[in-house]
Amino acid sequence: MRTSILLASLLSVFTLIQPATAQTGAAVVANEPGKVGVAQAVEVSASITAIDKATRAITLKGPKGDEVKVVAGPDVKNFDQLKVGDVVNIKYLESLVLALKKGGGLPVAKTEKGGVASAKPGEKPAGAGSREVTVVGNVIKVDAATQMVTVKGPQRTVDLKVRDPEQFKLIAVGDQIEATYTEALAVAVTPAEKAAPKK
Repeated sequence: MRTSILLASLLSVFTLIQPATAQTGAAVVANEPGKVGVAQAVEVSASITAIDKATRAITLKGPKGDEVKVVAGPDVKNFDQLKVGDVVNIKYLESLVLALKKGGGLPVAKTEKGGVASAKPGEKPAGAGSREVTVVGNVIKVDAATQMVTVKGPQRTVDLKVRDPEQFKLIAVGDQIEATYTEALAVAVTPAEKAAPKK
């Protein structure tokens, strides 16, 4: 439970400031017969403009001037070291890979694994988290006219449009599709630069 709370709080920081401040880039990471994947990396920087120590609320300002307020939960170690002017650096990576499993045979299931790490006592506040979700489903229908593939997973049935004709030719009823979604997030704080002494 502790792991999921920290990961959720890290992801909420990203979610709140991402639309206004993120630099993104998507790339195809795999494209081979029976396998395709995409990945996106995002880097965000925001400065701390206010800290409410009583409520543990932090106000962050992105490069476009947008401000958001987030609450640092109890899992955020070394909270007292944060200062106005410090910069919060967030790196986020997500990827999705679809793999064809000819002939099936895998259990139709959803599995999830992940982990988090936080700063040690005395270090600047920081955290990292990752999550990987894998879902396996059975191909129950293939429609050549529309290039749609119907896949029945552990919780629902979905229709997938296969845009690549060569990939579509490889898929048959009775095969399985394994989808693996991965996300990783790292948050680090850079101390504010000290003003030069007055002469």
